[in-house]
Amino acid sequence: MHQRATLFLLVAAGLLFLGLAPVSRAEGGLEEDLDDDLDVEDELDLGLAGTEDEGEGLEEEGEDEAPPAPKTPPVPKVTYKAPEPVGEHFFAESFDRGTLDGWVLSKAKKDAADEDIAKYDGKWAVEEMKDSKLPGDKGLVLKSRAKHHAISARLLRPFTFDTKPLIVQYEVNFQSGIDCGGAYVKLLTETPELNLDQFVDRTPYTIMFGPDKCGEDYKLHFIFRHKNPKTGEFEEKHAKKPDADLRSYFTDKKTHLFSLVVNPDNSFEVLVDQTVVNSGNLLKDMTPPVNPPAEIEDPEDHKPEDWDERPKIQDPDAVKPEDWDEDAPAQIPDDNAVKPDGWLDDEPEYIGDPDAVKPDDWDEDMDGEWEAPQIPNPACESAPGCGEWKRPMIDNPNHKGKWKAPMIDNPNYQGIWKPRKIPNPAFFEDLEPFRMTAFSAVGLELWSMTSDIFFDNFFITNDRNTADRWAADGWGLKKAAEGAAEKKSTASPADYKKTDEPQPDVKEEEEEEEEEEKSPGGFIISTFLRLRPFLPANFCFLPAAEKKDEDDEEEEQNEAADEKLEDELRRSRRNRTRKD
Repeated sequence: MHQRATLFLLVAAGLLFLGLAPVSRAEGGLEEDLDDDLDVEDELDLGLAGTEDEGEGLEEEGEDEAPPAPKTPPVPKVTYKAPEPVGEHFFAESFDRGTLDGWVLSKAKKDAADEDIAKYDGKWAVEEMKDSKLPGDKGLVLKSRAKHHAISARLLRPFTFDTKPLIVQYEVNFQSGIDCGGAYVKLLTETPELNLDQFVDRTPYTIMFGPDKCGEDYKLHFIFRHKNPKTGEFEEKHAKKPDADLRSYFTDKKTHLFSLVVNPDNSFEVLVDQTVVNSGNLLKDMTPPVNPPAEIEDPEDHKPEDWDERPKIQDPDAVKPEDWDEDAPAQIPDDNAVKPDGWLDDEPEYIGDPDAVKPDDWDEDMDGEWEAPQIPNPACESAPGCGEWKRPMIDNPNHKGKWKAPMIDNPNYQGIWKPRKIPNPAFFEDLEPFRMTAFSAVGLELWSMTSDIFFDNFFITNDRNTADRWAADGWGLKKAAEGAAEKKSTASPADYKKTDEPQPDVKEEEEEEEEEEKSPGGFIISTFLRLRPFLPANFCFLPAAEKKDEDDEEEEQNEAADEKLEDELRRSRRNRTRKD
């Protein structure tokens, strides 16, 4: 038995030496496979793993040293990939090229504005957010405050309102909050006169959409310009105000996705972060209404002079009662009142301040005779009152006031006069306001008292699925990164230590393994566990012939040893899984 154990130890030691390199290679291969399968969420989760593994290595090198104080883990970094448009679209811009290629800065001046602020000279830049959670993700940033800004870009082709919906979406982040200013977008009407470098507030647009705020008035505009089919003139139609509270979208300094969907059936939806905050119908929920009334009041009709609109009149037959005293006062002295005991009739309520001194610069010729300022009489503090006592006043029960005849229904009442109705000469009925004027460019024409407004991932399409894919690749990635960073920043270092380090039961099992490895049998078991993955499935340490010759008692011992090996193997695998 001792010879067999010695042989077993020699074989195990040799196999351990030969197996070290394969183990390293196997572990390296596993890491490569994991790296190949990482997605965004894996990278977020593993953002802290490197620092923790390094910390474990340092602890192994210096077990006798005191463990360092826990530190808040760094914000995980995610590799950013620019979204690529897939499917039918008319405009897609992520600014990840780092340039303003394709965009035109306005060179115009704003009408009816002071000369020093009339120019559209506000600065724009393409850069990352100041507190970006996605390194490499760039956007368009409004850089100036108290300036007019105007920038625009052409669509791939004009958008025509026909049988498919319009979907417009883009991202906004108020990095520095917002005091007074807008972040809305204009879809510029396709006209022969459209000149982007002369883009101003009066440039015709088809739709204006997006957030706007001044003071405590938080708005989310949806305005479209409707063409009167009779006169050819355009009139702005404003969507009803959303019922949702919009404040947080302007104040939380997060990136929000603003979306507008207008459907051929005249329905519309306004969404923030893919949640509907306003919806309605172009025919019912716009102000002023798309279609004028069929009838209007006749401007030539006038109210007759004898038209009586009084529903009530004084009773002409009423007579004032003989005992009605119009001269009785409203209040009289209370005859039942009694002067309180201790009342000081001869003491004034206020006296001159005996400690007051006339100022040195007091000129009686200029300022008049000097008098000490008045103060409450100290003698009155302990008395119920000072000065002349007067009876308190009470309401006069005989007071009736001036007599008036009672009111009765007017027998000649004709109702409130209204002019008669006539057919509206300007009436028209447009049942398809969705069919708006085509547009061929997108523009930002803004004034803001706050700088660093971040815009990104503009997208215009007629397919909802295409828009959702673009949103998932752009805003969805931002949301995941910002959410992960927020979650990590709110967790305390103690929380990470609780969740990332081995749990108490794992530590106990590791200590048991260390104790077992100190004995020869424990060394054999631990060596076998390390080499087991690299040994043949039918590998056995004992020769087959000798194994057959063992008696029943020795077979039972071998079976018990095998069971112990299997138990240790299961425990080791469980520990390794927990560590991973």
